[in-house]
Formats: sequence, C-alpha cells, structure tokens
Amino acid sequence: MARRLKINDAAWLLAEGKDTPTHVAVLAIFSQPPDAPPTFLRDLVAEWKERRTFAPPFKYKQLGRVVKAWTELADEDVDVDYHLRHSALPAPGGERELGVLISRLHARGLDRNYPLWEAHLIEGLADNRFALYFKVHHSQIDGVGGIRLLQRVLSTDPDARHMAPPWEVGVRGPRPSTLPVAVKDLRPSTKDSLRLASRALGQSARDTVRGPDGPAAALFRAPKAIFNGRIRRPRRFATQSLHLERMRAVAAASGTTVNDVFLAVCSGALRRYLNEVGQLPRPSLTGLVPVSVRPAGDGAVGTAISFIFTRLGTDLTDPADRLRMVHDSTVLAKQRLARLPKSAMDGYTAALMGPSLAQHVAGLGGYGRPTANLVISNVPGPQQPVYLNGARLEHVYPVSLLFHGQALNITAVSYVDQFDVGFTGCRDSLPHMQRLAVYSGDALADLEKATGTI
Repeated sequence: MARRLKINDAAWLLAEGKDTPTHVAVLAIFSQPPDAPPTFLRDLVAEWKERRTFAPPFKYKQLGRVVKAWTELADEDVDVDYHLRHSALPAPGGERELGVLISRLHARGLDRNYPLWEAHLIEGLADNRFALYFKVHHSQIDGVGGIRLLQRVLSTDPDARHMAPPWEVGVRGPRPSTLPVAVKDLRPSTKDSLRLASRALGQSARDTVRGPDGPAAALFRAPKAIFNGRIRRPRRFATQSLHLERMRAVAAASGTTVNDVFLAVCSGALRRYLNEVGQLPRPSLTGLVPVSVRPAGDGAVGTAISFIFTRLGTDLTDPADRLRMVHDSTVLAKQRLARLPKSAMDGYTAALMGPSLAQHVAGLGGYGRPTANLVISNVPGPQQPVYLNGARLEHVYPVSLLFHGQALNITAVSYVDQFDVGFTGCRDSLPHMQRLAVYSGDALADLEKATGTI
C-alpha cells in the first residue's frame, strides 16, 4: 500500500545529500540492574532479534526514486538483522570512546533501500553501563516524537521485563498524508493556508527591517560564523548534563523561562568559544528554534514542528543582558507564530524552510549569508526514572542533523532533575568542539552569579 508524504516530511528527504544526511537520533545511556548477569546485553540483543512485528513508520520504505510516497512492507519483509546492530566500545569505555563511536555512526546516512531506521546496542561502557543509539529519518519522526517513543518503550517499573523494542511500539496518530507533494495538486484550502503563511512570513521580514536593533532583528539578519559554510560528512558529538533546578532558579529570579535560560547558556558558551578562536561576529548570532505545534493532548510520535528565530545576544558582554535579549526575542517570535491559524501552520513552516531547501537542492547551501546560524532546541523528557528490563536510564542525549550553512546543532532533553545536552557538529568546521560542552556548564554558573541565585 502506497501512502503520500506531507509536504514538510518530503522536504527532509529532498534536502538530504551525501554530506548532509537528515536523520535524527537519541543516545540513551543505562546502568545495568545490580543482579544483571554478565550476558545481560547479549540476552537483550537476542530477545529483540526475535521481535519481528513492526509498527509504522518502521515498516515504511520509500516508493521508487521520486520522493512522494511510502510503501508499507509486510512484517516478514523487514530484516531485523539488518536494522539491529550490536557494538562494543574499546577500553576504558569512557565518554571519549563513546563520543567517537556515535560520531561515526551518525555520519552515515540511512539506506533508502530499507525502512529508514537503525538501532545500535552498545556494550563496554565503564561502570557497568550500556547504551542504545537509535536513529530514524526526520521525515518520519521529530525530536518530541522521538522522546515520546522512548518513553513508551521504557517503564517506570524497575521490575518490568521482556519489554517491547521501539519498532514494535511505533507511532500513534494519523498515517502519512494522502495528499500529493506537488503544490499544483494541493487542495484549495491548503493553497489558501500557504498564501496566509507566506503573508505572515513577509510581515515578519518587514518588521525586522523597521526595527534592526530590537528583539525582532533576528529574522534574515544572521551574520556568517565559522559554522555557516559548507560541511563534510564526518561528525563530532559531545555531551553536557546541566542541573534543571539550577536553571529553574535562574528563570524564576529573572522572570524568564527555562527555555530562555537554556538559550542564554548556549549563547554564553558560543560567545566564549568563538572569542577564543578569534571568530566572534560583531552582530548577534541568530538561533533557529524548533517549536512543537502539537495540539494539547496529542500523543502522536510523528512530525509536528515549526520554527522561530531568536536573537542570542552574543554581542552582549553581560550574561543578564543576553538572557533578557533572548527572552524578549523569543516572546515576540512566539506571539507571531500564535497568530497563525492551525490550518496555515504547515504552509508557514514550508515557506520558512523553502529558501534553505531550494539552496540545498541546487547545491548552493552554505555559500551565502545564513538565515540563522544554528538550531537550538530542547525537548521535554520523562519526569521520573524509567527502566529498560530493569536497567535504569541515566542520561538521554539527542543527536541531531546538520546542513550546509549550519555545521552545529545544540539540542537538549529534560529528564527527571537534569538537562541532557547533545552537541552535534561537523568535524572539519568546529575544532575542539568539546569545549562548547564544557563552556555551557560555565555559562550556567555565570547566569547564576548575574541573577544572584548563588
């Protein structure tokens, strides 16, 4: 059975290239249960290889060479031995060894001759831990959906066993759209939504021109930074875990939000890093921030995001001033997005992605001035400890995608009392990228001092 893609989902396939695979992933790190046998992970791999029921989208395969539809495979036609991999880290099994492996795994694109996902169970981590690296094409799942899928796989019961793998759980919600991708074939109501969305995008651009020094100046005014050129396939991946209560205290003291604090943390780390390498642009960097547009109560796992532009205040020396700029810019951008009717949201997102998509399809991405300097996102995760066959989830790090013109992505997941941050970068564009992860911890301390919370 063939199913048409939504226009936004098709865009992720169209934008993909040899050096710019458009999959996303999650790196989940677990501590084995105290009574685990030495064969714990091998037993889990063997058990999952016997689970051969596949829920959407894990049985979807691209139909033909034209990006417009999925075909749904029968369970027996999905090769679990291909999709499920078992890896081991070299000694000592620390963060460095894990980062090197994840960087290599994430650099490889998904093979479109198969359903677009892979699962890697990784043993050999220090302190009796193991990891699950699970990657899926962004045409089938977004960050919120990926974390929701992980939550549905895991359990709050540490005694639960024989738990289903992600591909058996699958997504909830509507199947892929039955609408063709071509604009000429869209229904009249969808054409109207596209026109309304384009008008809203144009209004944002005009507001930016009128007020270049205000919080709205982010839109279409990003300077070119060292991570805004062409990229190559090799990746680097780094992690940091921030204390959520510390971020909440800064937000409360400053009258902002945890998301604002996270953006300001990234701003402080970026400013310090770029200063050190002598590459800090004089104007503020601009962040492209994904925003979930799921209706309240929607538990679906597929894609449902739009974007806002945010001034990061990297041109400001005072951490408190950067936080205020981030807050004001984000509030304004979200107000604009909220004025759009739900029917226009897909059109707005398509119009927003259009220029970048056209550049990538034409092979011109990364040559001109960027619309935004980097993507910064955070996704809500489990609020209480969760387990996989008794193994406690310790950390959950997002591993995201890069484009020509955007060689750095910073995405976080909140889990219990921590904020787990994944830094995904192009190896050739960002020397010593691990410093960014370290500096983000220092940037949070700077905000605490600036707001008097320590």
